[in-house]
Amino acid sequence: MSFNTSLTGLNSASKDLSVTSNNIANANSTGFKKSRSEFGDIYAVSAFGASKTATGQGTATQIVRQVFGQGTLNFTDNTLDLAISGQGFFAFQPNLTSTEIVYTRAGALGVNKDGFVVNSSGQYLKVLPVDPQTGAVQSTSLATSIPLQLPAGAGQPVPTSNVNASFNLPATATTPATTPFGYAETPVGSGTWKADPTSYNQATSVQIFDSLGNAHLLTMYFVKTNNNEWEVHTQLDAQEPDKHGGPQTITFGTDGKITAASSFQLTVPDTDLNNGAATLNFNVNIPATATQYNSPFQIYDLNQDGQAPGRLSGLSIGEDGLVRATYTNGSTMNLGKIALVDFKNPNGLKQIGNNSWIETVDSGTPLVGEAGTGSFGKIQSGALEASTVDLTAELVNLIVAQRNFQANAKAIEANKALSDTIINIR
Repeated sequence: MSFNTSLTGLNSASKDLSVTSNNIANANSTGFKKSRSEFGDIYAVSAFGASKTATGQGTATQIVRQVFGQGTLNFTDNTLDLAISGQGFFAFQPNLTSTEIVYTRAGALGVNKDGFVVNSSGQYLKVLPVDPQTGAVQSTSLATSIPLQLPAGAGQPVPTSNVNASFNLPATATTPATTPFGYAETPVGSGTWKADPTSYNQATSVQIFDSLGNAHLLTMYFVKTNNNEWEVHTQLDAQEPDKHGGPQTITFGTDGKITAASSFQLTVPDTDLNNGAATLNFNVNIPATATQYNSPFQIYDLNQDGQAPGRLSGLSIGEDGLVRATYTNGSTMNLGKIALVDFKNPNGLKQIGNNSWIETVDSGTPLVGEAGTGSFGKIQSGALEASTVDLTAELVNLIVAQRNFQANAKAIEANKALSDTIINIR
């Protein structure tokens, strides 16, 4: 019997050595969680027997438990390297047609040939669908989560709907030599119109955009018509001035401030755009900050809200897991919010390699949520979670396990010596 007792000790020590060796081997594995062996003693006593004199029959491995502690965050230069600071797992889909979900803390990610964000095993990162403009989550269910894919197309153009112009017009200006505001087609029949420079005082231009992202030049001509009174004439590209609206009269008070903010609409039909874009309707807004002081012509502010098409120029991932694409035209698009998953009993998860787990009956059903809410941790972009293995502690444990193995081997040797003595009795 004592042989069997010592043999269980050898098996347990060997298991402890294996677990410790595995920990040491994965000291540099991203997202790896160290394990520990837990043992229990073995007693065999009959149902009505007394245990006062029972010596026990050795030990047995009860469980190899993973310790889901927080690993150190190592920062990198890759935006797609992700780490979780706190509780939760990333969710991955093995392939685009699979309904299986695997969970991991390893967030070393890249992009495949189709633009999907994947890990080193080619598994697809799952995100919660969001509104592209506001970023509001539309569903917090794994069933409706989708693989994260970077957009392949250009950033959508935005047609101009408002032009805002604030300026100072010189109070000392006089009425132009040529009145009224004049222009001519030059040369005749060319469709190119030029304003007569002797019929206006000042001019300024701003670039605007149609529904296809084509750029057009809007020019505003300022004509002093009376004391404290000006006209604003407009011209789109080289087309006939005031063809699409205007002119607009603005007046200033004796204090040099505009008497009332002004806004007028210009409508450019698609036939004038002549490029397949939709009819362009936009307002020209002159705010209350416009002035007429005794100083040179000056533009305080001149802007418009349209956008040309853009190319994908960057990707940002916030602490809340919101993935946002940035384009060269200044526009942004929200692509999704990284899904975080937790379990009531993470130790019930089944290990499948590559620092990944799958759901089991013991783990419970997955709890899905957003980073930074409830018990879920925050997401750190440009960082990876290091292994939780403490090499110093593991090396000490290796010595202890080795000592235990040698001690049990010594007990077997002693038992053999006793057996030999009994056999050799004459």
